[in-house]
Amino acid sequence: MGAAEAGALTGAFERERRGLLAHAYRMLGSHHEAEDVVQETYLRALRGWDRFAHRSSVRTWLYRIATNACLSALDGRNRRALPSGLGPPSPDPAAPPEPLGPQAWIEPFPADPADVVTAREAVRLAFVAGLQYLPARQRAVLLLRDVLAFSAAETGEILGLSVPAVKSALQRARSRLDDVPARDDVLEPTDPRARDLLDRYMAAWEAADPVAFGRVLRADAAIEPVGSRVWFAGRDTCLAFATPAMGAPGDWRMMPTVVNDQPAAAAWCRGEPFGLAVLTPAADGLAAVTLFGDPALVRHAPAGGW
Repeated sequence: MGAAEAGALTGAFERERRGLLAHAYRMLGSHHEAEDVVQETYLRALRGWDRFAHRSSVRTWLYRIATNACLSALDGRNRRALPSGLGPPSPDPAAPPEPLGPQAWIEPFPADPADVVTAREAVRLAFVAGLQYLPARQRAVLLLRDVLAFSAAETGEILGLSVPAVKSALQRARSRLDDVPARDDVLEPTDPRARDLLDRYMAAWEAADPVAFGRVLRADAAIEPVGSRVWFAGRDTCLAFATPAMGAPGDWRMMPTVVNDQPAAAAWCRGEPFGLAVLTPAADGLAAVTLFGDPALVRHAPAGGW
């Protein structure tokens, strides 16, 4: 490959990088693994450029490499999940955690509201968690057709399927995804109501004020501490779980950010990085608070976007 060709490939790849990353994340449920797939896609593209010969568009070819890398990574693997995908909520707010290894969980994804690649429900936690219920190839077909808007013929080319097989897999994927509970009343992170709920959530924790925290929760709100099977539902149970952790005024410091195209708070506890609280805002209050207790997520979190 000459320098001009390498430059052309690199330019095409950089234009698609963000979309490839989001696609791999939806497939895998892991931001770290998605980054590895994107890097692998570039290296495979460099090695295969001479054989490519522009038999399809560069975009289709790059997504073919990335999608098949994801399918290989998913082979024989259990699905990633959020706590609510592993069992019913605990009625006991003092229930001890039931930890599982990091490979069991959906990871958060940095998403900018201004980024059309990750806008709206395409990377929201509930959508990504719902995708994990689909067999890997059905998941790929649904994402390529319904999220990325590839044609049935292009999708078949990417996956090595006939057009009828693509249509059949898409129908099955849509039907199966319809059976997975999802929230359709989630506000955009730029919505004034969503911003207000985030501001009030952060203020309540910084003031160690459980009454104020309760006022932002819906009656059926959930708290999901990712890393443990144990999660909680219902305002009273959520408050009973959270109140002991609120400590004293000033123990918590929070900064607004955006994660999975949802409003979120990067949190520090007594001066030490704690993790992320990803909010699911609705018109009548917070439907869910998903907690990612990983200090590495917040050490370098910029204001307004992770």
